Amino acid sequence: MAAKRAITRQSLPDAIASDLRERILSGDLAEGETIRQEALAEDYDVSRMPVREALKQLDAEGLVQLTNNRGARVTRHSLSEIGEIFDLRSLLETDLFRRAIPRMTQSDFARCEQLLDQMEASYDANDVSRWGALNYRYHAALYAAAGRGLTNELLHRVSLQSDRYVRMHLSVMHQREPARREHCELLRLARKRQVDAACALLARHIGRTKDQLLQLVAARRADENVPTD
Repeated sequence: MAAKRAITRQSLPDAIASDLRERILSGDLAEGETIRQEALAEDYDVSRMPVREALKQLDAEGLVQLTNNRGARVTRHSLSEIGEIFDLRSLLETDLFRRAIPRMTQSDFARCEQLLDQMEASYDANDVSRWGALNYRYHAALYAAAGRGLTNELLHRVSLQSDRYVRMHLSVMHQREPARREHCELLRLARKRQVDAACALLARHIGRTKDQLLQLVAARRADENVPTD
């Protein structure tokens, strides 16, 4: 019998949702995969009620789609939807970055430097999961000084949708140096208060990821004979 998955007994729905979220973002649960409440309840050694609540959380986040009272399916976005996700990221992030740069303090710069160092370690260790999580935290640190709570809430939801595709992209990237250089350059330009140059680079950075990712997903779905839209 497979080993039971250990979870924290405090706030079961949140703990289960957190674990399922990571499994989706990491690709352990693939897009389009069916998730059954009964199987999850056995997997986590809990009743179906906290599983149902966890799936409702993930449905609200757009990571799964509830199919009926018995389970859900991991959301599969069409290529046009994936493109839209990254277009939204570009719009939101460049606006936040433009507002943040004039207000960034030495504390903000130090936090970004710290995250860059951690990203470097994850690059060298080829730890895609950690790299993906740090990538989100680094970008969030670049924009923190903007003080735009509502925009950040929107960006968080959009980023949840994009994160699993970003990790998929990172897992097969053969040339990672451009991303590493651009992350450093974004911070350098922010330090120099070169707002237009920094925002232009950020837009290119997100756009290149989008273009490469769409090619990757299209090729994978063609190999698997899965519709792209």
